[in-house]
Amino acid sequence: MSKLKTTQNEADVNAFLDAVENPRRRADSRQVLDLIQAVTGEPPKMWGSSIVGFGSYHYRYASGREGDWPVVGFSPRKQNLVIYIMPGFSDYGDLLGKLGKFRTGKSCLYVNKLDDVDLELLEQLVRESVKEMKRRYG
Repeated sequence: MSKLKTTQNEADVNAFLDAVENPRRRADSRQVLDLIQAVTGEPPKMWGSSIVGFGSYHYRYASGREGDWPVVGFSPRKQNLVIYIMPGFSDYGDLLGKLGKFRTGKSCLYVNKLDDVDLELLEQLVRESVKEMKRRYG
C-alpha cells in the first residue's frame, strides 16, 4: 500500500502564506487562518507543501487504507481559495444556500475571494463541520 504523501510537518505556516503571490489570496488566507483558528482553538500546521490544517483525525477505510488528516483546513491555490470541510456538504444545504458565490467538490469549498461569501455563515459552516468530525472521530 502506498504511503500518504500529504502529512503534517513542521514547515512554517507564516512563511508559506507570506509566499502566496496574489495579494488578495494572501490576505484572504490570513483571514481564513484567523477564522479557523478561532473556531478550533488549534494551532495551524502545514500538511504537505500547500495545506494549512487544524487538528487531526485518524481514518481507516474498509480497504485497509488508513492515515491522518486535518479536521479542517485550507489551501491558497492559484485559481481559488480551497477550504476543506471534511464531512462533505450533504448536511449543510440550507447554510450553503445563503453562503454566497462558491463551488464545491467532495470535501472542498472553492471560493474565488472572501468578499464573495458571508463570513459569519462560513464560520458557522466551519464550526458545524468541526463538531461533526469530533462526533465521528472523537
